[in-house]
Amino acid sequence: MTQRRPSKLTDAALETPVVLVVDDDPSLREALGRLFRSVGLESRLFSSVPELLLHKFPAVACCLVLDIRLPGVSGLDFQAQMANSNIHVPIIMMTGHGDIPMSVRAMKGGAVDFLTKPFRDQDMLDAVGQAIERDRNRRDSDKALAELRERFESLTPREREIMALVTAGLMNKQVAGELGLSEITVKIHRGHIMRKMTVRSLADLVRAGEALELHRATKSMPRTSG
Repeated sequence: MTQRRPSKLTDAALETPVVLVVDDDPSLREALGRLFRSVGLESRLFSSVPELLLHKFPAVACCLVLDIRLPGVSGLDFQAQMANSNIHVPIIMMTGHGDIPMSVRAMKGGAVDFLTKPFRDQDMLDAVGQAIERDRNRRDSDKALAELRERFESLTPREREIMALVTAGLMNKQVAGELGLSEITVKIHRGHIMRKMTVRSLADLVRAGEALELHRATKSMPRTSG
C-alpha cells in the first residue's frame, strides 16, 4: 500500500512529532510503531493507560492513538479524564467492537477520528497527520499567548489600566476623564504601550486585548494614582 507522509513540519516545529499508542494487543502495537516510523514519526507504545501515565507527555507536537477497550481504564474513560485534567493531546480512537454510541461519545469528547479495526494504513496516517497538525497549531497558539502575556506584564500598572480602557473602545479623551489624567498624558502612555506590546496599530492592540481577555478584568481593575 502506498503511504503518504503527514504534512511537512513547519520551521517553527522542527522536532520529530510523537505518536503515543495505547493498545493491549502487542502485535498491533508493533505494527503501528513500524507504520509511524516508516513516515518519519517517533512512536511510543503502551499496553494500558497506567503504563502510559508512568511517562510524561512529550513536549513536542504529538497525538494519542487509543484503543476503546483496555484493561482497567477504558479509552473513553481516559479521554474524559484527560479533558477534566485540561490535557489537550489530540486523540484517535480505535476499536474492534465499535458501535454508534461509542463513536458518538468519542467524537463529542473531541476525538480527531474513530477507526474500526481492521483499518487501512492510509486512514490511520491521515488521522495522525490531522491530529499532529492540530496539536502543533495549539502549541503555537499557546506559545504566542504566553509571549503576549509576558509583554503585558512588562507594562506599568497605569499602562495596563489605559490599555484595558483603550481596547474596550474608549477614546483618549474618555480615558483621560475616566482616570483623571490629561489627554496628552494618555497619548504618551499609549505610545509606550504600543512599543512594549510590539503592535503597530490600534486594531492590533485591540486584538491583543481580546486575546488577553482584558475586558473581563476592566471593571475589577484597581485604580492607580498619577
